[in-house]
Amino acid sequence: MNYRSDLTENILPFWMKDALDSVNGGIYTSLDRNGKVYGTDKSVWFQGRALWSFSKAYNLIEKKKEYLEAAKLIYGFLPRCTDTDGRMFFTVTAEGKQLQKRRYYFSETFAAIGCAEYYKASGDPEAAALAKKYFLVAYECFTGVRKNPPKICPENCKTKALSPVMIMLSTAQTMRSLADEDQAFYNRVADECLSEILHGGYLTETALLESVTVDGRFLDTPTGRIVNPGHSLEVAWFLMAEGILTQKKEALEAAKKIIDITLPLGLDPKNGGIISFCDVKGMPPVQLEWDMKLWWPQCEAMIALRLAHLIFGEERYQKGYEDLKQYCEEHFVDKECGEWYGYLHYDNTPSTTLKGNIFKGPFHVPRFYMIMAALDRDQSLENYLK
Repeated sequence: MNYRSDLTENILPFWMKDALDSVNGGIYTSLDRNGKVYGTDKSVWFQGRALWSFSKAYNLIEKKKEYLEAAKLIYGFLPRCTDTDGRMFFTVTAEGKQLQKRRYYFSETFAAIGCAEYYKASGDPEAAALAKKYFLVAYECFTGVRKNPPKICPENCKTKALSPVMIMLSTAQTMRSLADEDQAFYNRVADECLSEILHGGYLTETALLESVTVDGRFLDTPTGRIVNPGHSLEVAWFLMAEGILTQKKEALEAAKKIIDITLPLGLDPKNGGIISFCDVKGMPPVQLEWDMKLWWPQCEAMIALRLAHLIFGEERYQKGYEDLKQYCEEHFVDKECGEWYGYLHYDNTPSTTLKGNIFKGPFHVPRFYMIMAALDRDQSLENYLK
């Protein structure tokens, strides 16, 4: 892979060709193998995520006007995705009318990072203000100031999940890069999230768990035993980024541990690649797609491994990165039609040829290519984190 040229000549153009909605604003993510739109319902997650991707490419890779124009088109669509209470929808129509609104607040976190990065690209002060607004809404949901209906009845099973903490950490890192009067607040949020990941019960000697009791104890149920290797390795590089930014040795050491305990659980020794789920005790996972290979865990694993080699200097991490890179080139990269397949069976045959849906759009793959291009150029993650 030539990361910079692949990003600018393949990955981003694939999403700019037909997915951008010049009539209503925003971006479609339901794209077939060739990049043609097969559905016009819009993922609100990907309005924020795509806004971040095009803005970040403009800021980090190349100041290309097409990237900024794409970002502006998506940025202008965000108000249509926002309800009167400040919360965002999960899916909307092509015009921006509500279809689904969920208790999850990831739409708001992704809008926050998108607006923050767009502000750095455009200099528009309203974008910075909107980023702070979306972040505050998400943080109020995260802390319970804004009440959301629980996923599981808390009277019978009091649990907490890893995913909101890891996303809030990453979001706070992006908001901190604005380097304004609220930086101390974002530092505090990042510290809260770091402490929760390291000491909240998720990190054990054998795995980084997706769900534990509210007081941080292991829950010996199918849900409590589940490990999501992609999430674990994504958390690992978030922690390495935090260690780089703050010089916190504890974050770096925890990241190394997470990689070392996750790879034996997630790597498929027969066919290669990272599987979707596993049970920490080796029992049957409840997720029917548990042994599938999805696009995004491969990206997160390669980022984690390459950063681990850069920081710790151990060749086994570089070898792991190179092995996964070759695996993805052989099985995920669509050399004929562009971009990546999203979903492979255990034997690496595509389960579908679609390139996008509500959950797959221009984020994990572009972010991976941007980080790799930055590492190729700078031999450091610091410029990416600015």
